[in-house]
Amino acid sequence: MPSTMRASVLIAPHQLTIEERPVPEPGPGEVLLRVESAAVSGSDVNLWSRGRGTNAVLSEPVVLGRTASGTVVASGAGIDPGRVGQLVAIEPTLCCRHCTMCHQGRFNLCEQIRFLGTPGSDGAFREYLTLAADFAHPVPGELSADVAALIEPMSVGLAALRKAHVGAGSRVLVTGAGPIGLTTVAVAKALGATDITVTDLSADRLELAREAGATTMLDMTSMGVVIPETHFDAFIECSGSPAAMRRGFPAVRPAGRVVLVGRGPEQFAVPVALMQNRELTVVGSFRYANTFATAIDLAAAGMVDLAGLVGEHYGLDEIEHSLDTTRHSSGRKSIVHPGR
Repeated sequence: MPSTMRASVLIAPHQLTIEERPVPEPGPGEVLLRVESAAVSGSDVNLWSRGRGTNAVLSEPVVLGRTASGTVVASGAGIDPGRVGQLVAIEPTLCCRHCTMCHQGRFNLCEQIRFLGTPGSDGAFREYLTLAADFAHPVPGELSADVAALIEPMSVGLAALRKAHVGAGSRVLVTGAGPIGLTTVAVAKALGATDITVTDLSADRLELAREAGATTMLDMTSMGVVIPETHFDAFIECSGSPAAMRRGFPAVRPAGRVVLVGRGPEQFAVPVALMQNRELTVVGSFRYANTFATAIDLAAAGMVDLAGLVGEHYGLDEIEHSLDTTRHSSGRKSIVHPGR
């Protein structure tokens, strides 16, 4: 085991540096992971480009990267040393485990919630990291490290679809065909949805949505495109676009469900009368809780193919390039390999 490691540190917007740091030691209940694959997320791009991400401000230097996989190389007190050698998907939630929400199993709403890759909690753009052992989820041998890294965005879609009660025969509208929208489409198909309509402004992303399992792709830049009204059982909003929200609500059938996933403006107008008259259930969805095991099972069974979402590969010295690529990507995930 080396005594030092390399880490990519964001000092200020557009300012990354490689630092040599001590390899951390796992504490009680923790494992030490060698990071294998780290997918670049929208939050990483926002912190790098603007110094601000979802619920995070670049107030101090930070190692980005929350969407990752790793291999267990050491275990702390109380953890089975037999876990050494396991490939795991990293669940990047850091919760207190003591508040009301944590006790209810809704640790994504923890009063002291933090996430890897945000200021104060270094992420996976480094060679090694420590993590609570129960948030290091073993993946079977048929899944690659790259695919294991994408269990995290897949979990966002799975959590939203659970809230929408999507199942066999469901008709689902997904607005936004970025990585979250694409994994939502793939999981909806795996859950048995038979009518999956996706809207986006990019023909390339809509093609990826088709590959993921969408049955109808609507390019909203085209003249005359209409979303069927009063048709869908569930509307999953993944773009954060007020225009997408305005178009989506009328498409939901009476007693249907709307789940807001994409981060948009702090406030926007909603069709209250329509919501009342159709008795729509409208809920927010913030990341995930208790989803990783199911997501891994779906991927391992071949019901969700995440390999198609893997994009270009980069080493630790190429992270700035990977962030810029992601900012302009068609929807596939750039993958960083810190040990390369």
